[in-house]
This record gives sequence, C-alpha cells and structure tokens, in this order.
Amino acid sequence: MQLAIYQVDAFTDRLFAGNPAAVCPLEAWLPDATMQAIAAENNLSETAFFVPRGDEYDLRWFTPTVETDLCGHATQASGFVVMNRLAPQRSTVRFHTRSGPLAVTRQGDQFAIDLPAQPPSPCTMPPKIVAALGRKPAQILGAKKYLALYDSEAEVAALTPDLAVLADADRDGVIVSAPGRDCDFVSRYFAPHAGIPEDPVTGSAHCTLVPYWAQRLGKTKLHARQISRRGGELFCELRGDRVVIAGRAALYLEGKIHV
Repeated sequence: MQLAIYQVDAFTDRLFAGNPAAVCPLEAWLPDATMQAIAAENNLSETAFFVPRGDEYDLRWFTPTVETDLCGHATQASGFVVMNRLAPQRSTVRFHTRSGPLAVTRQGDQFAIDLPAQPPSPCTMPPKIVAALGRKPAQILGAKKYLALYDSEAEVAALTPDLAVLADADRDGVIVSAPGRDCDFVSRYFAPHAGIPEDPVTGSAHCTLVPYWAQRLGKTKLHARQISRRGGELFCELRGDRVVIAGRAALYLEGKIHV
C-alpha cells in the first residue's frame, strides 16, 4: 500500500525551524499498530493521520511511542496540508479529535488553530522533578502539564534538565516559562515520557501558558516564543475558554510511504 505523506515545519516562516510534523491523509483508518509504527519510523514528535468526515475530518496524533489526546503543531500542519495541497480553495478546516472539534483557519500567511484553554492552578511538584529541572522555579502551577515559572528568559534558556527523571513526572510533561525579552513570554516543554525529550514548539502547552500570561499581563493578545534549539513563534489570543494560536508554516517534504 502506498500512502501520501507530508512533513511541515509548524510555527515558523522558514525551513529547519519550528516543529516538524508528519501528516498522512487517509481514506480510512489503518490499524492502530500500523499508525504507531509509522510514527515511530518517522521519529518526529508527532505524526498526524486524518480521514474524511463529509466536508470535515477525523484527526489523530501519534508520537513515536504513544497516541496523544491533543497536539497543536500537528493540527496546524494538517490544516496547512488541506488548504495548500488537498483543497486549496478552502480557508477553514474543521477536525474532530479526542479533544473535541478543532478548527484551522488561514489568516493571510498564517494558520490559526482554535484549542481548548487549560488554565493552571497552584500545585505541588514532586521534589525529584523539581531537582531534575536543575534550577528551582519561582512558582509551580499545573493543569494537564506542570508549569514551572522562572524570573528571566536567560534562566529558561540555560536549563539542562535530567530527562530520565522527568520521564517519571505524574503529569503530561513539564513546561518552563518566563517573561520574554522581545515578546510577552518564552517557554520550553519537556515530555520524555511520550518519547519527546524536548518538543521544539508545542501548541498544547500554550493551552495552559496563554490563560496564565493573559491574567498576569492583563491582556488577551500575546506574542510568544518557544526557545528550543529550533525555535518557534506564536501569536496567541485568549477567547473565553478557548485559545487561538496562529503562526506560519513551511512545507519541507511530500512523497509516498510504502506499508
């Protein structure tokens, strides 16, 4: 069987930056084990698979090791593929997912995704996870993911956490964040438990980051950077219980895989 595959660098305006996602449009679902094997072979933080549902699509995401409940950058990449390759006349694509309906909308040269907000609240992080970060945070919050807050961008950039220990975190990985020097806030995200040591740019992390920084800064529109090695830029807006995250994307690869 031959399947189309695309690889898109999400949340960036140039190749070899942002977060690369593989996208596999399907006519019908493959066995879960096959999709997981494809994701492992791709060895990217996420591979997205979608099948048509009328004018909309059902969408699923796989890391190299597990299926996930929510992925922002691979959703943006999937919308990019539909609107640039499969149905270029469209300006909005609606996906049905484990996290409910998600829409991707073309906004000029950007692609915006509409995700559920996941506001954080104060919590206790296990001492071994705090120690594994290598520097004590100024504050610890949590939603589905831990959020460790620091006072400066330089502190976040300098972190070299013990990923083997972070893999034992009892939440969906650890976000670290601080005020930005030339943007509203910066972040990094570590998810070794899901086969992602450090994710380059993470839409789902911003479901928690945006509500926090919107409240802290007193505004609903925010400019964010994820300061991983590849780096990414996100233009965010809090709309009630939803978070809209926009950014550019770049097509790196399109071809066929044989399974």
